[in-house]
Amino acid sequence: MNDITETLSAPADTTVLARLRARLTANAEADGLLDIAYTVVDSPVGGLLLAATEKGLVRVAYAREDHDAVLEALAQKVSPRVLRAPQRLDEAARELDEYFAGRRTTFDVPLDHALSHGFRELVQSRLPEIGYGSTLSYKQVAELVGNPAAVRAVGTACATNPLPVVVPCHRVVKADGGIGQYVGGVEAKAALLRLESAA
Repeated sequence: MNDITETLSAPADTTVLARLRARLTANAEADGLLDIAYTVVDSPVGGLLLAATEKGLVRVAYAREDHDAVLEALAQKVSPRVLRAPQRLDEAARELDEYFAGRRTTFDVPLDHALSHGFRELVQSRLPEIGYGSTLSYKQVAELVGNPAAVRAVGTACATNPLPVVVPCHRVVKADGGIGQYVGGVEAKAALLRLESAA
């Protein structure tokens, strides 16, 4: 009987399952069968799903977005070869930990913008220019990207940002200073702004 058959026929316990999962991940990576690695990390704004391709971090998702639905969308839009592989996301997880601890103001992990196109991608690519602890209005972001009339389109680009927190759409607020909507919920947006203003 081979190792895998023995493992599958033994009563399930967490150690055996963890070993089997690690082996499956290693084999999938070695055979070039792992296109999207993911993990879920704890944060002060709840569990965050992190997903990465070979190019870089492709998705950050709040629990309220339904992590299973997010993984299904990634399988449809990017590749069906999705597997939990936390080690590929160690750097992203570390940078997020540093950010939430107030020790990091910008992110250095490589990003994969495969889920954004056209005007949305343009807006999202400029959001990191909004400095830590600062905010801009939707109108100011529209002006920043050279299309002052596109205030609503900027709102849509922020609402559909596949990399919240890392690509700081939370720093875009209403012209009257109101927080506005946010993919992670208004409470999460307020928490991120408070974190950054406390530094």
